[in-house]
Amino acid sequence: MPMNQFSHKTYYRRNLPHFQPEGATLFITFRLSNSLPHEVVGRLQVEKDLAEKRINLMIDTSEREKEQLKEQYRLFDLWENALASVACGEKYLSNPRIAELVAESMHYRDGSVYYLEAFCIMPNHVHLVCTPLIGPGGMVYTLSKIMHSLKRHTARKANQILGREGAFWQHENYDHYIRDAADFERIIEYVLLNPVKAGLVDDWTHWKWSFCKRNP
Repeated sequence: MPMNQFSHKTYYRRNLPHFQPEGATLFITFRLSNSLPHEVVGRLQVEKDLAEKRINLMIDTSEREKEQLKEQYRLFDLWENALASVACGEKYLSNPRIAELVAESMHYRDGSVYYLEAFCIMPNHVHLVCTPLIGPGGMVYTLSKIMHSLKRHTARKANQILGREGAFWQHENYDHYIRDAADFERIIEYVLLNPVKAGLVDDWTHWKWSFCKRNP
């Protein structure tokens, strides 16, 4: 594969900021296209912009970093609650064939482009925890390339199964790099308990579309 496929940027930005330190384990959430109303997305964007402005005015570096992490958690909870309570559009991931396709695709990349830690497939979004690996030439597989490949493959196959055309996934992801062991444990617990919180099962082990490599 050409080297430009692995061009590594620790920080890039589209509508949301994305930060991928080399060797970091990442927590990624990606959702179906049109799974949130435009007005809800707009309100969440305003929340994020206001928080960024407030944090950027802080002088103490250590306090600013703590506040950034706290704000990431708060904003992610807002996105997650919106997906659960005011979601719109189809819930294609409730289709067992589609969920199996996405699960197989995430497992398929384990050991080749990332080390897979955990995932949970919900009716309209997916949580993925993984550590990007080193590719040919010593460059880290970038999150943007990993997700582009994963989404492109699953979107094409899912549309074939559903007999439809058009966008399947929302273009951009929410991602967060895991700071330490405590952060890792908190996120793994969050991912696995997502279907319990949503009222889909009473125990995470009863949810067919969850996976965790380590004993939680």
